[in-house]
Amino acid sequence: MTYSLLRIALFLVATGVLWGVGMRSWLAPALGAVLAFGLSYVFLTRQRDAAALHLAARAARRRASGGAAARDARDEDTEASAVRRGTGAAER
Repeated sequence: MTYSLLRIALFLVATGVLWGVGMRSWLAPALGAVLAFGLSYVFLTRQRDAAALHLAARAARRRASGGAAARDARDEDTEASAVRRGTGAAER
């Protein structure tokens, strides 16, 4: 989250500086995005690495728990079994 907010802040600052020096067209945000990308690559290495580790750990936890698709399939199987037994979801 912090990494994303810092990248957005870099974009806004770069675009604001370009707008302030007289570039008042669609090129200001386009060039601001390019500048923000370059600056974030150079200055936000630590935050980018922390975000990557966070996402990798989150993906590993989801894989270990079976993920949302596996949970949905288990829920559907449970519901189908309840219907076959004659007990619907409302009766549980």
